[in-house]
Amino acid sequence: MSVSLPTYSLQLLEPGTIEINLTGDWVLNNAAPSLEALMEAIAPETSQITVNGAELGSWDTGLLLFLQNLAAAAAAHALTLEEKSLPAGALRLLQLARRAEGKKLERSRAGNHSLVYQVGTWAMAAYQSATSMATFTGEVVLEVLRLFAGKSPCRMRDFLYFVQSCGAESLPIVTLIAVLVGVILSFVGAIQLQMFGAEIYIANLVGLGMVLEMGALMSGIIIAGRIGAAYAAQLGTMQTNEEIDALRTMGISPIGFLVLPRLFALALMMPLLCIYANLMGVLGGAFIGYTVLDLSLSEFLNQAIQSVNLYHCFQGVAKSAAFGVLIGFAGCLRGMECGRSAMAVGEATTSAVVTSIVFIVISDSILTIIFNVL
Repeated sequence: MSVSLPTYSLQLLEPGTIEINLTGDWVLNNAAPSLEALMEAIAPETSQITVNGAELGSWDTGLLLFLQNLAAAAAAHALTLEEKSLPAGALRLLQLARRAEGKKLERSRAGNHSLVYQVGTWAMAAYQSATSMATFTGEVVLEVLRLFAGKSPCRMRDFLYFVQSCGAESLPIVTLIAVLVGVILSFVGAIQLQMFGAEIYIANLVGLGMVLEMGALMSGIIIAGRIGAAYAAQLGTMQTNEEIDALRTMGISPIGFLVLPRLFALALMMPLLCIYANLMGVLGGAFIGYTVLDLSLSEFLNQAIQSVNLYHCFQGVAKSAAFGVLIGFAGCLRGMECGRSAMAVGEATTSAVVTSIVFIVISDSILTIIFNVL
């Protein structure tokens, strides 16, 4: 099969408009005509260039490269470029290439903003986040009032399902982490207390550490990663599939139907998980005291009971209840404000875990200060 060389001819359509007629086979194996010579042949008074591919032969990437370079040269000379009778495939590829170049240019421009612009952007994002959080809080409070008035679509069946999901199905991972935390506390304390012959006080360390802080904190972090992320993914997927919009269309409040059962279930089960984690942590410490420090189980438990009182238990349980509300709030908030794409669901899930942990740390600090003052 014979291959003709790529050529072009210039035709003056009207004053200021020149048409470039492409002929021959514009493929990479054939050297394309010089673009510099073409631009020099165009009269200075020209304002528009039209590329006509009606007589075009075979083409491949060579044609696309020539047209891309021609478009860049026309833009540099302030000329308007118009494509005419080009193959449909070539036009689609050109559109994709120009769209990618536009996005790259936008990213480069976005990265060159001044510090003042970036600070302003962060401030606006923080304001929008605070506004969204305040709005969601108000909606939850109003829906709770509707629940007390018997007008909320919150269902007991959904509540019991999430109680099982948050409670019984979370016991294995809570058991593992709580026992290991108790073991770690025992080892850390044993190294120091053995120097003074005060091994028995390892029970005080483990008991107070688990009841006051570690039981509630570790169970909260576990539930944030397991349940908070699940809430955000579930609600985010429903947002993507427009199921939440369908509920609103039917006159059903998504806050009452979807959020309240999750929120109440987590608020109820977190204190119970905290008490269970405290027990498992003390048993883990007792195991190390029995196997490493030669302490009997009765000695360890009696010393732990003497060091821990009801007020200490109340502090840990109160913290865990607050953690449960905050974890459920963060997971549902990020799920309800999720976008409508798979990437948005992933971002909402990640944001729910991060937000939950931040809420846990901040609330833990505040509650610790309050309890110490009281």
